[in-house]
Amino acid sequence: MSGRDPYRWRVIDTGLRRAAENMALNRAVLEAHEQGAIPHTLRFLSFEPSALLGFHQNVEQELRLDYCREQGIAVQRRITGGGALYFDQTQIGWELYLDKRFLGTADMTEISRRICEAAADGIRRLGVDARFRPRNDIEVDGRKISGTGGAFDGDSILFQGTLLVEFDVEKMLRVLKIPAEKLSDKAIASARERVANLAELLGTAPPLSEVREHMTAAFAAGFGVEFEPATALSDVEQALYREALAEIDTDEWVYQHNRPDSDAPVRVGVHRCSGGLMRAQVALDQPRGRIKQLWITGDFFVNPRRMVPDLEAALRDTAVTELRANVQCFFDGYPVEMLMLQRDDFIAVIEAALASVEPGVHAGGAG
Repeated sequence: MSGRDPYRWRVIDTGLRRAAENMALNRAVLEAHEQGAIPHTLRFLSFEPSALLGFHQNVEQELRLDYCREQGIAVQRRITGGGALYFDQTQIGWELYLDKRFLGTADMTEISRRICEAAADGIRRLGVDARFRPRNDIEVDGRKISGTGGAFDGDSILFQGTLLVEFDVEKMLRVLKIPAEKLSDKAIASARERVANLAELLGTAPPLSEVREHMTAAFAAGFGVEFEPATALSDVEQALYREALAEIDTDEWVYQHNRPDSDAPVRVGVHRCSGGLMRAQVALDQPRGRIKQLWITGDFFVNPRRMVPDLEAALRDTAVTELRANVQCFFDGYPVEMLMLQRDDFIAVIEAALASVEPGVHAGGAG
């Protein structure tokens, strides 16, 4: 444990930035916190127009890249899990960097609940009846106004959320790769009924300074802490940021979960569970009855993040008849934290792919 005072937290607003810069700051601040170099921190942020993928997602499965290019929307990958979303200046982001031991639990579900309830209190202070909805949303009268997610680095947590201020859901729908019928006028109107923003609920958009003030006060009350404003990142964070940006501001980072080439036909399966939406693509060696290659993507949360590629590697060349036993064996020897997700969900999505109708395509694309 570092010598930082657990009850004196820093609050900082890093302003409007490109998506790659905000993602690099996520990693830099989280790593600096894990090193004990900075205090527990509340960060506010905003984005230039950006399509943001969850860490485990495949770009071409989730986004309409042609539309993003036409509209000048940057495409980036988060270091946290969860689903794809559209982010611009009509939203404000908030993030907490703190120690799991301060919260007294390592359970991701309980951590999510505690932080989201404090965030909901901050939104209520603006004059709307915001409530936490498991697994990781905040809603007003059944309409989503804030989504959240998190990542871990050792004992340090990054937990982040978005708050819709003047957001129009139509832009998001056009960014995401969804069936064309969901872009009809009726479907867009229906989607707007399921999402709320502060400008609509309050009659006018509150000043962002007021949003930050109320959110900060709510986190202070919720965790019994005091905040000290900061105007600049530390030297440690700046150095880590430069290193992270060099990796994140690249196509290699953004497209890392797109499917590699393979000469085997690919079967595709989808599994919906309380932990999120999961997709599996299996390149199957049919004559031998073995999994030649496996890709698992989706909007779920796991820690460590590399658990998924490790599982994919562990199941390479697995006999289909031994799938369940090999998945159980992997998890028996692999410490992992999962948010409302079970090892059986991984078995279920792979079995769904194996049971799917043979599509007759090969893995040399990312669709």
